This record gives sequence, C-alpha cells and structure tokens, in this order.
Amino acid sequence: MSAERILALRQRAAALPVTVELVAETGSTNADLMQRVPGLTGATLRIAEQQTAGRGRAGRSWLSEPGSALMFSLAWCFAGPLHRLTGLPLAVGVALAEAMQALEVPVTLKWPNDVIKDGSKLAGILVETQAGADGSIWAVIGVGLNLLVPDQLERAIGRDVASAPWLARMDRDLLMATLLDHLTAVLDEFAQTGFAAFRLRWNQLDAYHGQAVRILDQGRVLHEGSAAGVDADGRLLLDSASGRITVLSGDVSLRLA
Repeated sequence: MSAERILALRQRAAALPVTVELVAETGSTNADLMQRVPGLTGATLRIAEQQTAGRGRAGRSWLSEPGSALMFSLAWCFAGPLHRLTGLPLAVGVALAEAMQALEVPVTLKWPNDVIKDGSKLAGILVETQAGADGSIWAVIGVGLNLLVPDQLERAIGRDVASAPWLARMDRDLLMATLLDHLTAVLDEFAQTGFAAFRLRWNQLDAYHGQAVRILDQGRVLHEGSAAGVDADGRLLLDSASGRITVLSGDVSLRLA
C-alpha cells in the first residue's frame, strides 16, 4: 500500500485533508494514535499490515493474519463537549456500510458497532476519546475489516465471521481511499448535526429490526424483546413485554433470542 496513492485516489481530498501513515506491524493503531493525541495537528489515518495487540469493544482481542484484513485507525478532532459524540460509533457504521454498498458488497449493521455480511461479522468498530488541551475532543476510530478468513483463523476466533473476497481482490489503495472518503464525509457531517441526522440511515441498515433479541451483560440476560431500531441518540429501542425501553451500549451485547 502507498500513502501517496491513497491520497491521490481520494475524491474529497481538497475539502477534508488527512495525513496517512503506513506501518508493517504495530501493537494497535488505536493505541498508537491515542498516545500521540497531544501532538496531533490534524486528522491522521494510521494503517497497519499487521496488528499484534488489536482490540475490539470491551477489551476483546481482534485476531487476524497478515493480509487477511484491512486494519486502520483514524484520529479526528471534534469541537466538543464529549456528550456531543453520543452515537459516533453508529455513524461510523453507516459510513462503512454505505462504502461497502458503493463497492457492491451488501451489508447490514448490528447495534452498536458491527458491520454484518451474510449473518456474520465483517467489520468491527472501536471508538476511543481523549480531551485536547483547548477543550476539543479527539476521537480515535479503529476499524478491522475482514477480507479473507483462513480456516485456522476462524477456528482461533471460535465463531463464524464473514469475509469479502471481492474486496480482497480489489486494489488496496483504492479500497482504503473509498473508505476514507465515506468516513471523512460522515465525520464532517456528524460534527455539525450529531447522530440525529444518521438515525434513519442506520435504521434502514439494521440487521435485527423486528427480530426477537436478548441484551446480555457478561452472559447474563438483561432484557428481551423485539428490536425496533435506534433513537436520535443511538440508543437501542426494544419492545419488551412491559413496553418500549431504551438500551445504552456500554459493554452489553445484542444476540438473537
């Protein structure tokens, strides 16, 4: 991959500039950028061919093999305050899903932070935040996108995961440029509107709308009901036996009942 080619292949480069970094291997691109937030002066994309300590939500490990996934993090500065970033992981999901659809890979979204293909996880999103000295809020948005899933990797993960062979055959620089264009457009819009402007788009992509689901916390069932999309703050709406309730993401998990 080439940072110069990625930038040259972008369609929105002039309006939304981003510094692109490429490394062969690192522990975690999110951790790298979080450590550097005080010295960042603008949006920064860090891509790793391999991550040895990749992380997902709730501290879970992200397993991959060299060449099997596209792994990157994007540091983006928002004016703040922190509560204005409510729903950001869901808006990022919209960006990734719309990019996938533009590349003719049909996907849906699973609340709060997964991209789904053929019923299994294709990509995961991890958003971490850090306050800037001027009151701004930096969001470091980590994405792991499965391209190929060798049998031994799927066994190590311990569950079905999706792959995208069509994207694996695609020029990686063009793929990254396409994803970056969609992400920067969504982040720029999110900075102006918050998640409310993305609610309809997310709900149209909801993989579980109308289905019976359970909300789990470390294996314990907290709620059961019918998934009814998300509200303007990105909270899950659940039609339970006692009426409609809202669920904050936190570290809870959504599963089919």
